[in-house]
Amino acid sequence: MLLALADSDRHGYAIIREVATRTDGVIRLRSGTLYTLLQRLMASDLIAEADQRPDAEDDDERRRYYTLTPFGRAVLAAEARRLESALGEARRKHVIGRTKA
Repeated sequence: MLLALADSDRHGYAIIREVATRTDGVIRLRSGTLYTLLQRLMASDLIAEADQRPDAEDDDERRRYYTLTPFGRAVLAAEARRLESALGEARRKHVIGRTKA
């Protein structure tokens, strides 16, 4: 979910679509799960409601937009580094193949 907000603020349904796209449909969030996760991420100060909204003609006033907080961005970067390290170790141990440069 944090990765879904890394490049732009999004409303709930846009987050659902982004997660499905980024995971090739492997992860399919339902609205109940999404809003539970959003509340947890907000309570942990990883995301916040966005202050800015799209222009009125491109927006629906009922939508709530979410953005990464500075802390959320730092947590996302740390997790990406952790995953990158684990992936490197998996390659060194020949668990997965090396990517071609």
